[in-house]
Amino acid sequence: MESRPDRQPAKRRRDPEASRAAILQATRDVFNERGYAHATIREIARRAGVTHGLVMRHFGTKEQLLVQALPGPRAAAEVAPGDLDTLPERIAAAFVAETEPADGGQTPFVVALIRSAASGEDAAMPLYAAAEREVTEAFRRALGPGTEVYANLLTSLVIGITFARHVARTGALADLDRDELVGYLVPAIRALLAPALTAAQAEGHGDPR
Repeated sequence: MESRPDRQPAKRRRDPEASRAAILQATRDVFNERGYAHATIREIARRAGVTHGLVMRHFGTKEQLLVQALPGPRAAAEVAPGDLDTLPERIAAAFVAETEPADGGQTPFVVALIRSAASGEDAAMPLYAAAEREVTEAFRRALGPGTEVYANLLTSLVIGITFARHVARTGALADLDRDELVGYLVPAIRALLAPALTAAQAEGHGDPR
């Protein structure tokens, strides 16, 4: 009786969420090491242990990889909902957590990106566009329509502070420690957002807890 060839073991299917997480971590690593302009999707795929096509199916473009990997927009979506009275404190705390390395820690991903963006428009434009779009949407949901300019002002403020502290590394801002930075940031953010916060509270936006 003719023997049947051994059946090949079924290929193990990778969990889509695990693949996505691996791609995003590889994105942060490659952008951190090479900057946005010099990072390639093929290198990101290689680091993640997936195919170039899988990265494209999940994210489509390098800019979308940036949007999903960038902590600022994710943090905005997390801190914007809630009590509007404490929104400036939440924004300041999230900003410092994402941009200020712990003692002796690795340079945060967003800082590395802003440093690379400072080297040329090709890197700066996708970074700013991604942050602006995602932050604006998060704050539009929290504060209501008509608050886009305030979200743009906030985006410009935090990017400018990051540039001053981690690229130029000079001036009074660069000399502040983490706690001092939060102390200055909270009233600055409160003043910047004051008209939008007042209008949003009058219209019943926000979720006091």
